[in-house]
Amino acid sequence: MNIMDFNVKKLAADAGTFLSRAVQFTEEKLGQAEKTELDAHLENLLSKAECTKIWTEKIMKQTEVLLQPNPNARIEEFVYEKLDRKAPSRINNPELLGQYMIDAGTEFGPGTAYGNALIKCGETQKRIGTADRELIQTSALNFLTPLRNFIEGDYKTIAKERKLLQNKRLDLDAAKTRLKKAKAAETKSSQLNSTRLEGDNIMIWAEEVTKSEQELRITQSEFDRQAEITRLLLEGISSTHAHHLRCLNDFVEAQMTYYAQCYQYMLDLQKQLGSFPSNYLSNNNQTSGTPVPSSLSNAIGPSAMASTGSLVITSPSNLNDLKESSGSRKARVLYDYDAANSTELSLLADEVITVFSVVGMDSDWLMGERGNQKGKVPITYLELLN
Repeated sequence: MNIMDFNVKKLAADAGTFLSRAVQFTEEKLGQAEKTELDAHLENLLSKAECTKIWTEKIMKQTEVLLQPNPNARIEEFVYEKLDRKAPSRINNPELLGQYMIDAGTEFGPGTAYGNALIKCGETQKRIGTADRELIQTSALNFLTPLRNFIEGDYKTIAKERKLLQNKRLDLDAAKTRLKKAKAAETKSSQLNSTRLEGDNIMIWAEEVTKSEQELRITQSEFDRQAEITRLLLEGISSTHAHHLRCLNDFVEAQMTYYAQCYQYMLDLQKQLGSFPSNYLSNNNQTSGTPVPSSLSNAIGPSAMASTGSLVITSPSNLNDLKESSGSRKARVLYDYDAANSTELSLLADEVITVFSVVGMDSDWLMGERGNQKGKVPITYLELLN
């Protein structure tokens, strides 16, 4: 029974406190009650914390979009995370593209130029997919997790203490309002003519003033204590910024590693396929490739742009000299080539044939001769021999 009485009293006290705060808050909004302003330093700290929270959420969400563009996949990962279960492994886009290329190359035939190139491209895409997976894992561990821990941990604590501070301020201002009203009533009673009844009223209001002053001292003390707790928590935002800076450096390093790996993979692939000049990467006089920017050419270096491992690519000047002359040259075949019609000559990798130019022939072709066989051959499949 005593416990029940205690719970009822506590519930009534809590309800009274809530009502008092609601009244104070409403009167402040209506401009009918004074509001205790926080000191400028504390206000700045609160503003800094709120700003940190907003931008941390935006950066975190956009980083997730960058690492995983598929919204359905992000939702699935979120659900598994909330269920505290590991999400099933999923093939990513570069890996899927790589597998398609390998399957296509196998279907066309690894011995053909196109099939062989598809297989090599597919293997490179798979390596890029693996690097992409490592970037996601590293970024999630070293960058996204600390940001999420701040939002779901530190800032929630700050928000909780900030709410307590707001309640303590409302209690303080409500106590100030009650004291102000009690003093006004006491003054008004003392100004009336002295009678026994009115004397009793003066005593009542004097007691009310004393009670309000005591309540004000208590609420002021609680408010000051909560303001100090909140201030100490908010001053930790500077440490949070320093920690997030270190995490940002880790994220940049992870990206740098990823892009360096991708660049190296593509450079190796370029060497395997052959770095042909853009004006010879065309079919029926329609350009199918984009010229290599001079800045990238300088970064790769002349050796990488002019060679494919042990293969020396035919230079444009040699081809032009051959086209302008009426003589013939020996050329080594770089890749297998299947003739599309009777006017072309099929080629086998590493064989040596004789090539010469014919007036009026397409700029992408030469006339090839092997024994009694003769036909057009694509110049991008050839390496002129000295």
